[in-house]
Amino acid sequence: MIRLRIVLLAVLAVAPVAARADPGVVTMDELTSLGRAGYAADGFELPVMSPALPLIDPNDSSPEATLLRRLENAGKASGFEGVIYDNRDRGHSLLPAGTFPRLATLQYGPQLLEHQADYGLAGKILLPAIVIGNSSTAITRGKINRSQPRLAMSSSSGSLRAFLTYASNHLYIYPEHKDHDKVDRFPANWPYMVISQGSSRSDKPFLRALLMTLAALPPETRDRLRDEKLIAPTLQMILRRSQVGVYSREDYMTGRANPVVFDKKNLAPERMVSLAAALKPDEIPPVVKLSVEEEDFQAHAGLAGVSEDLFTTPSAIARLWRGPEYSRRMVVSAEETEDPNGHRLRFHWVLLQGDPDLVRIRPKGQGETSAEITIDWHDAYRPLGAKQRMTNRVDIGVFAWNGAHYSAPAIISIGFPGHQTRQYEPIPNGPGKRLISVDYDAEGRETYYDPLLYWTAPWVDRIGYDATGAIAEITRQTAEETLSLSAPDRLHDGRTVSYLPEDTKQGRYLRMTIEPDE
Repeated sequence: MIRLRIVLLAVLAVAPVAARADPGVVTMDELTSLGRAGYAADGFELPVMSPALPLIDPNDSSPEATLLRRLENAGKASGFEGVIYDNRDRGHSLLPAGTFPRLATLQYGPQLLEHQADYGLAGKILLPAIVIGNSSTAITRGKINRSQPRLAMSSSSGSLRAFLTYASNHLYIYPEHKDHDKVDRFPANWPYMVISQGSSRSDKPFLRALLMTLAALPPETRDRLRDEKLIAPTLQMILRRSQVGVYSREDYMTGRANPVVFDKKNLAPERMVSLAAALKPDEIPPVVKLSVEEEDFQAHAGLAGVSEDLFTTPSAIARLWRGPEYSRRMVVSAEETEDPNGHRLRFHWVLLQGDPDLVRIRPKGQGETSAEITIDWHDAYRPLGAKQRMTNRVDIGVFAWNGAHYSAPAIISIGFPGHQTRQYEPIPNGPGKRLISVDYDAEGRETYYDPLLYWTAPWVDRIGYDATGAIAEITRQTAEETLSLSAPDRLHDGRTVSYLPEDTKQGRYLRMTIEPDE
């Protein structure tokens, strides 16, 4: 993944330039393929905005606008030179005209418009510019209805593109649209985008605050962040560090400061502008890069034999708990992280969301550059501070401290199949617990499951063990019969049992096939 980033940056820097379009317009013939990662718009040229235009709406008298004007008048604000705004909902949640008169707006050429390249989830086209954008859209029909961020999290290509936007000075804001109301349906948490609580236009307050923050950066700092590809991570740090109720370094390294979804009531734009203005070029924080050194999550797990690796990217790692185990283990390293100014880094590994009695984090090495993480099974639970929302996910944040600022978090997420009803019992005369019952029939219980990630099956398994702790019998109860298995893939009479996930219009089902008698 790191190599892919290097290739991307090289393409942006040296690829031959195609026929030039008008400034601010990206066209099909400017695109260079990056394979699965999308396209680089090598020939894109930013428009030149008139310096005679005001930086911000003259009628905006908010504290943050007043502070930004003072910074500009003193020559301390970088403004919007080299920045472009990408609205990806065709004006549905557009910045009001005149909000930022000096901010250029991205336009798409006719062929790209025909391919709907201007709409929905961003990341397929990367520009050699600082990009701030939004898309107040969602998939609202069909069995995979979901927000744009959850769509990106649900595939390896989506997570790859999300990382590449983050690593290319692009930052987008999307609404959670029904994915974070009574139930948190996100399979992961990551810093690659900003997700707003609510639906249409809930993204606009964040768009405004982030653009003002970007404009408030000192020119030398903004240039350094641009060159180091740290615009998006730094904006994420400032957003999280400046929220209402986040007033100390200890507050910053909590789930309250680093939720999967942000609520506009916690936005503090004046604090964001102030923190941006104070950021010095020799104090900019790094982006944390993670790698998995050891783990017992499997490439083929559970009855369906599906991978538990949802995605592994440099600043976000996500696993889905599919196997029967009660405890899982990972060793994760942050040693590839480099401070842009060569400062010595110290890492902090923090449980952002989860039961502290069921998660153990043991940092290792000088500067705590790696950690051994052990997680026990979590039933659905209500995160600390949530009034009614339930979740099936554990989040662990990794922060780098360079002596002046903490970085944005890298995040390790573990998603649990909350649509299954599981029971574990203590292992006799031993540590830990073992699975004794699992109800796979989410459809029968009218329980939601994500058909892109999970499946339902019409049976309940009860597991019995012998004196050595090995499985002695699995009793499978379906609506029609009771089956006796000696192992998940074999009946007691010796016949083989196989499983195959099958997609239908209603959802995803696990089909069981029993080898016929000879």
